[in-house]
Order: sequence, then structure tokens, then C-alpha cells
Amino acid sequence: MTSETRFHAIVVERTSAEDGTKTQHAALTLVDETFLMPGDVTIAVEYSSLNYKDGLALAGRPGVVRVWPLIAGIDLVGTVESSEDPRWVPGDRVILNGSGLGESHHGGLAERARVSGASLVRLPAGISARRAAAIGTAGFTAMLAVLALERAGITPDSGPVLVTGAAGGVGSIAVALLSAGGYRVTASTGRVGELGGYLRGLGAETILDRSTLSEPGKPLQAQRWAAAVDSVGSATLANVLAQANYGAVITACGLAQGADLPTTVMPFILRGVSLVGINSVEAPIALREQAWSRLESDLDLTLLDGLTSNITLEEALTAADDILAGRLHGRTVVSIH
Repeated sequence: MTSETRFHAIVVERTSAEDGTKTQHAALTLVDETFLMPGDVTIAVEYSSLNYKDGLALAGRPGVVRVWPLIAGIDLVGTVESSEDPRWVPGDRVILNGSGLGESHHGGLAERARVSGASLVRLPAGISARRAAAIGTAGFTAMLAVLALERAGITPDSGPVLVTGAAGGVGSIAVALLSAGGYRVTASTGRVGELGGYLRGLGAETILDRSTLSEPGKPLQAQRWAAAVDSVGSATLANVLAQANYGAVITACGLAQGADLPTTVMPFILRGVSLVGINSVEAPIALREQAWSRLESDLDLTLLDGLTSNITLEEALTAADDILAGRLHGRTVVSIH
């Protein structure tokens, strides 16, 4: 800690011009404990991570931050300093993903956080704090998508599984998890030449150029996929649905291309395709604990290390543009101290 009461945090502010135009900007600043929001657990934050949502917030884009001023960061890993929640005591190592963090409640890009103990997950014994941050919301979301496919009855024998946005945080860990589970994974990326080897190293069987999916297509196309994990949305998700096998299950967990979905009902009523939304922000605690337990047992942590880079709290501000522009791949851990 910087001192007993003051600590560093990346704070997103919103200002209004005379003409009513509102703009957001983020800066690394010093705040004190009175700045923190209500909560029953105070945490010394050790690590956060940089996700697409964080990039939007730090770059001043609308749609993520809902109250101002707000400490950014949708992930945190740290140690409990004090707790009014009987489930947690000082010294406990904990994880928090989503639950409004970095959107409506002060987030993890700070040296200290005060949160609700009801959403915390205990750091699994087999995962270090840094690795937990590397997994972060992206890996947690990928695991939720895999669990959704399993609940729907998708097995490795069902057929090929497509992962879009495969070089991103969610996509990279989805590829690793699915391939480790025996699925035949096709990974879609816009940088086939640059990142094809990286994705094959994660276990992808086939690499697909995202340009084959990103333009508007026919509502029904040749059947190719038994399942998919999509973090792109828009025309890409529409084409994935159009190419889905009869009875396929498609999980949607992102909107890198856009929030629109220019499709028809045909894949659903003619091929029995299911579209399953993945909401990591509001996942109930039992599902959070199941996902982290499976991440501990299923994810190759050495592989995780190979797709992880590290930056400082100050460097997170400039890295925001890189993640939005697709110049980052894998996972980016933010070391708080």
C-alpha cells in the first residue's frame, strides 16, 4: 500500500462540454479509503487483468462504465484485509470476476478494493494468484461456455467445434480447454499467418480466416459445426448459426464485431440450433465455484503461462488501445504492486 489510507487506482471520469457532449477519460491517480464504495470485505489487490471491456472503459468508449467516477477493472485477485462477512477472514486469498466490478462498482485496477463477500471465490490451492488473474474473466467466461456445451450434451463425438475471436482472451482459453477435453477445434482469427502457430500450440486442429465469417451471408449455409464459442457477435455469429449442424449448440459471450445479430429464425426452426448466452457478470456463486474448480483441474497452467504477458498498472492505460485494435493476444495480467 502507498500508505494506510491512500492508494493508486485507475479512475474513469466523465465530463460534459458546454454543448452537452459527454466524454470519458481514465487516469492513474491517488485516492483514499473514503472513495471506496460500500462492501463487507476489504481486499489488498495483488493482480488484475486487461479484458476487452477494460479496454473500452480505459479508452473512453461508452457502454461499460455506468457510474462516475469509477475505478476500472472487471477482475481482481488479492488477500482479504478485513471482513464483516463470516465466510472470509483476513489472510484469505480470493478472486472476483464480474459482479458489476469495473461497471457499477469500483474495480480491480487499484491497490485496494471493497466488495461484497457474497460474490468472492476462494483462490484454488492449485492456482497461483498471478495465474488466477491470467485466467480472469476471460478464462472464467470460456469455462462457462464449455460447461454450457456439456450441459447441452455436446461431446467430442458430436463433431467439430468452432471458436471465433480465437486469439483473444476468451478464445485462447476456450481453444485450450476444448482441445484438452478431446474436442476437434477450429480456431477463427484475423491473423492466420501471425498467430496460426500460436493457436495450434493451444490445441486447434484447423485455423480459419475470420474474413470467411465476417461478411453478411445466406441465412442457411453448408453445415459445419456441432458447437461454437463465439465472442464476436454481429455477422460472424449470424454466419456461425447459418453453418451450424442440426441440433448444434452455439454459445455467445462477446461482441467484438458488434452487438447486432443479422440473422433469421431459419437455423433455429429448420435445424434445431440452440443459441445459449453466457453471462459471466451475474453468474451465481455455485456456478462460479464449479467453473473455478474445473479450471483448476482442466486447464494446462503451463500452457496458460505461455499465452500470458505482464504489465504494470500504469501500462494498462496505453494497453487499452492495443486490446481494442486486436494487437494483443492471449491474456494480459496487470501487476498491482
